Amino acid sequence: MRTRALLLIPLALVACGTPQEQCIRRETGELRKIERLIAETEGNLARGYAYDYREVTRWAWVACIAPGPQTPGTRVRTQMCWEPQEDTVREEVPIDPAAEKRKLAGLTERRAALMKAAAPAVAACKAAYPE
Repeated sequence: MRTRALLLIPLALVACGTPQEQCIRRETGELRKIERLIAETEGNLARGYAYDYREVTRWAWVACIAPGPQTPGTRVRTQMCWEPQEDTVREEVPIDPAAEKRKLAGLTERRAALMKAAAPAVAACKAAYPE
């Protein structure tokens, strides 16, 4: 059992990435966030609307453990009760296309600036951790 656990450690370390990949990931985190925002904004413009997510509580009739003492060695007594269930609901919301285009232009400018700043950092990561 212990040898099996020891064999899994290198697999877990490989899953984290090489030191070079970790360094590059750390240096380009903000750039990845901007890329996700650009993709979302482009999707909103293509669809003509955006998505909004909110939590909704609904009540469900479920089996639960009955109150009171339970006798050891016997089945657990259950009863039906109402329990809150949380659901995430996705709704379509209207957008202002002009505002979305301005936002996209700003994000694109920010991405260009981040790419310029990230290039030397990525080169430093590659120099520090050659593969």
